[in-house]
Order: sequence, then C-alpha cells, then structure tokens
Amino acid sequence: MSQTEPEAPQSLYAAREPIFPRRVKGKFRNLKWLIMIVTLGIYYLTPWIRWDRGPALPDQAVLVDLGNRRFFFFMIEIWPHEFYFVAGLLVMAGLGLFLFTSALGRVWCGYACPQTVWTDLFILVERWIEGDRNARLRLHRQKKMDFRKARLRLEKWSAWLLISVATGGAWVFYFTDAPTLLVDLFTLNAHPIAYSTIVVMTLTTFIFGGFAREQICIYACPWPRIQAAMLDEDSLVVGYRSWRGEPRGKARKQEENAEQGDCIDCMACVNVCPVGIDIRNGQQLECITCALCIDACDEIMDKIGKPRGLIDYMALTDEAAERAGNPPKSIWKHIFRPRTILYTSLWTLVGVGLVVALFMRTEIDLTVAPVRNPVFVTLSDGSIRNTYDVRLRNKHGEDRPFRISVKGDPALRVQLEGTPYATTDVPADTMKLQRVYVIAPKGSNPATHERTDIRIWVEDNSTGDRAYKDTVFHGKENN
Repeated sequence: MSQTEPEAPQSLYAAREPIFPRRVKGKFRNLKWLIMIVTLGIYYLTPWIRWDRGPALPDQAVLVDLGNRRFFFFMIEIWPHEFYFVAGLLVMAGLGLFLFTSALGRVWCGYACPQTVWTDLFILVERWIEGDRNARLRLHRQKKMDFRKARLRLEKWSAWLLISVATGGAWVFYFTDAPTLLVDLFTLNAHPIAYSTIVVMTLTTFIFGGFAREQICIYACPWPRIQAAMLDEDSLVVGYRSWRGEPRGKARKQEENAEQGDCIDCMACVNVCPVGIDIRNGQQLECITCALCIDACDEIMDKIGKPRGLIDYMALTDEAAERAGNPPKSIWKHIFRPRTILYTSLWTLVGVGLVVALFMRTEIDLTVAPVRNPVFVTLSDGSIRNTYDVRLRNKHGEDRPFRISVKGDPALRVQLEGTPYATTDVPADTMKLQRVYVIAPKGSNPATHERTDIRIWVEDNSTGDRAYKDTVFHGKENN
C-alpha cells in the first residue's frame, strides 16, 4: 500500500506589490497640494516663531516646556493643574473627526493625516527623480541593478532621508528653544534624548512614507475599522455610478454598441489611486477618500465628450433616485442632518467651555495642604497653632508680592515662616511653597473647638487679584 506525501500547507502570506500612482490634475489634487503645503509649513516653521513674554519667560511661540512642566501657545500658558485644557482639545479633535467622517467619509485620511501628507511628499520626490508611473514601473521591474538604476535609487533615498531628518529635527524643536537646540545639535552638545528622538522620528518617517505607505493605512491604522460606525446611508463618500457606467467597453466599441455605459475601462481611476484599489468595485476598507479617482475620471470624460461625475462624492440614499432619472438631494441636506448637527453642537459646546474657562482663570492660584503630624501644636503661652503648606502660583511675567490672610474667626492670626510679615514675594511665572502658621489665642473659640472652618486668602498687592481655599483649623477640645 503506497503512502503519499502530505501536502505542504498553503501559505497565506502575500508579498506587497509596490503601488506607483500616476500623476493627475484636478480640483481635488489641487486641494491636496494646498493642504500639504499648509500643514508641512505649520509643522516645520512653527518652532521658529517668536513671541515676547518678558525677560523671565521663553520667547518661543509654541513650546512644550517639559522641564518646567508647562505648555506655551502664543499668549496662552497652560500649567500642569490646567491639563483639562489639553484634554478638552483632545475631545474636540475626536468630535471633529467623528463629524467629518459622518459627513464626508475618511476625508481626514485622504487629505490631512500625517501619513497621507508625508506619503504624498515622498511620492512627489519619487516622481521628480524617477519619472511618472510608467517610468517607475519599468524601473521597478528591471531585474538588473545597472548604474542608472543605482543612481536613481540613491538620489531618491537621499532626498527621502533629508526630509525624514528635517521631520525628526522639527519635532524636537517643539520641546526646547529651537535656535539654541539647533546650535547644540551641530556642535554635539545636545542631550542624548534629542539625538535618539531624531533618529526614531527619522527612521519611522523614512520607512512609513517611503516603503510602507498604504500598508500603514490598511493594516496599522485602526480608523478604517472604526469609521463604519460613523457612516450611514446619507454620508457622502467617493463612489462609482455603475448604473451609468455599466456595461463597460472600449471607446471604439461604444460607438458600435449604444447599450454600453460611459465607462471605457481605461483604468485611469485605478492608476492614480494611492492604495491601489478599483473604486468601481464599490466601497472598500482601503479607500481613504482622497478623490483623486474623481479627477482622473473627469479628465477622461472630458476627452470622450461625456458628462463628468461618473465617479463622484455621493450618498447611498441618492442611488435609487438617480437610477430612476431623478436629481439627487442637495449636498447640504446630506451634510446637515441629526447626527452631524449633534456632533457640531457637542464640538461647539466643548470649545465655548474651554474659551470661557481660559478667560475666567485667575492670574494667581494656590493650593493648601494642612500638615497633620502633629495636627496642632500648643505654644508656651497656651495658643494653638496649625501648620499649612501653601503653594502659590504667580502666572505673571514679573515678581509679585502676595499677602496671605485668614477668615473664619476674628481671633485667628497668620504667621509666615521665614518672614515677620504676612506678605511673601513670589518670583515671576513660578510656584512657591510657603509654610503658613495659623494661630488661635488661648481660650478663643478656635482653640477650644475640635474643628473650625476657615478660609485662607491670597491677594496680589500689585493688582488686587484674590484667590482662596477653604480648609479646617483643629483646636484642643474642652473636656
């Protein structure tokens, strides 16, 4: 009885086939160029903008000052205890992403996502050096590594590496003074963390933008899986009007067969797609809604004398109407519907709340922490003393004298450690820890009661601004 060899398990791995998008012109391509220029300009140039805050503060307009645990954005300064502003901005970003996705699909992915922006830039450099799609395809399929192919590869990778280094360098400039760090980087005096961060950012930009490209969007990014919950039948997404385009046929055959649709199967929509899909197959997870296929198809329609819009932004609710020959709904009716209005209202509510909180915050702030070991001290004259650690924040750009007082019982008095006065100087834009003693004379109500509610006030002697915190004074209970 013969025994047969077991079949080898079938491999489920498919090697990536590089995608070489063709150059295309049109309104959506121009919009992508504009967004790319604006976003890259903001990213690379922002650390070099100066903003005068006075002699005691950094003059970089946008700075994440990790050493002093603060964030500067032009005239706004965010302290660690005000992190709710950052949290609010993140909530607004999430709601904005939900809003745009429910209205226009993956419009963020197609136009403003960093992966898309840097991939567009890398493809632009690749096209400048190696040529358009057909030339790049021929070079890729050329097995022999001759001098020309090696030269083009070296030029392309060198340009990509320069962009990647600039990207990593721009990132670290947001965390310290940019001109000073630039000099330190070239003189090898910068902190090792700066160099390591630049190396990591350079490698990720080089690999993601140059080689991974659409793989990041398809496999690494979770948003394609999440976006399905944001879309409904009224969401405007890029689609193919199959009822108008089918059955497909070459232009010559269309002249002979009047029943054929407008699609001449030229593959222009596929050749310009940065993720390599065929939009004529319907909505797909890989589609980033960049709309380049619309530009490509409109260009072909103009050439063959057919109306534009074979591939266009459309909603599922319009399909039945268009198949029956009726006009689709207005774009604004698709955009303004209960879901998008809800997202817009929530986004606006959070934004208004942040603005109100920003302008209502005081220029001074304090926290009060009672010292509980011991809870109170009995002095030689019989007075009862409680100790508090008061943290005073001076958010001004110059030194300010702060006066500390206590309210709750007329018998109470304040004494500051290190000074005979009730006033202490707090340096500009810093937090000072001041130990404060609150004393109740012998026999007074606070001294003879276990707990007395008090309020510690801080007043800026220069402006009259005041702030307070409520706490408790502990006395010796009478038996």
